[in-house]
Amino acid sequence: MEEEINQSPEIASATPVITRSTAEDIENEFEENETQSQEKVEAALFISGKFLTLEELMRLTDINPIMLKEILHRLEKKYGAISNVLRIVNRNNSYKMDITEKYHYLINRLATGNTEFTKAEQETLAVIAYKQPIKQSVVIKIRGNKSYDHIKKFRELGLVIAKKDGHTNILNLSEEFYEYFNVHKKEKTDNLEEKTEDKKEIEENPVEEK
Repeated sequence: MEEEINQSPEIASATPVITRSTAEDIENEFEENETQSQEKVEAALFISGKFLTLEELMRLTDINPIMLKEILHRLEKKYGAISNVLRIVNRNNSYKMDITEKYHYLINRLATGNTEFTKAEQETLAVIAYKQPIKQSVVIKIRGNKSYDHIKKFRELGLVIAKKDGHTNILNLSEEFYEYFNVHKKEKTDNLEEKTEDKKEIEENPVEEK
């Protein structure tokens, strides 16, 4: 009995003590890993430009299927709530990041008889066209870092005008844009008032970079 009593303090001292600080560290690390996992999924959907199955997303991101489904569900809600331009499309458990349906006709118009622009460039130009005047920094948050090159190309072609505003630029379509794509200005300005609130919402609630 005496031997057991003598061992008790040793056993007690070997037992790990989880303090409040330790618990907070564990929780913060979990949240950080969860955020990184979501960013991986967003990046995979953005870069692919096509529908990806759950199996393909698992291979690309190394995320387990339970967490992956939860992340995809959150992304569908996220883009549905804060963006009128981008959405997550779920088709038979295959997923894709795409321009919303109401802007598809502009992409088709840009692509008609024109192979000068990639699909990603067309979508970046569509965002600028429907949200102008728009800060370049907002376009980057919506479309990702590759849109820097897209914007540079549009400016070199004279399709987009950039005006310095602090640390960023304000982007607008040029007269050459309307001539280049044979688009009448009236088609762009008819719903300007309706779009003003949408632009404000995107600026206040930007999409995280992919």
